[in-house]
Amino acid sequence: MTSTEQLTGERADLLQSLRRHRAFLLHTVDGLTDEQAAACPTVSALSLGGLVKHVAGVEHRWMLFAVGGAEAMEREPVDWVGQFRMAPGETLAGLVERFQEVADQTDELVATLDLDAAHPLPQAPWFEAGARWTVRRVLLHVIAETSQHAGHADILRESIDGARTMG
Repeated sequence: MTSTEQLTGERADLLQSLRRHRAFLLHTVDGLTDEQAAACPTVSALSLGGLVKHVAGVEHRWMLFAVGGAEAMEREPVDWVGQFRMAPGETLAGLVERFQEVADQTDELVATLDLDAAHPLPQAPWFEAGARWTVRRVLLHVIAETSQHAGHADILRESIDGARTMG
């Protein structure tokens, strides 16, 4: 039994919510070809594979923040455009595998991190100057981000093949 299987209370609730929204996203891309996953079927530049890639990257970077603050988060560069697209040579299977690796790492961290530990946010125009986020707030942000993009993915999937995966 892993440490995440023994969680109760708030940690279990946070993890259950995150896992639910991850599952929605993964369900939405299930059965797609790489070509379908790379397609941008709406006026947006978003693709389903790109959303899986983006959500994994966001979760990974925010968990770096949860452990080591803005400095740890900023050590890894962000491809602000490419993070939403499948690059040549990337496959949906590879992106899903990375997504699941990140999810497993996060799940283990949820079991061990102090939810009240806080770090100053990175300097960015979209963050309030001097603000700090607790690990709890980081997890809530990751849940919201995953949920939002699972909804985007549902729209994209319906545009590709008519499948309605969330409704």
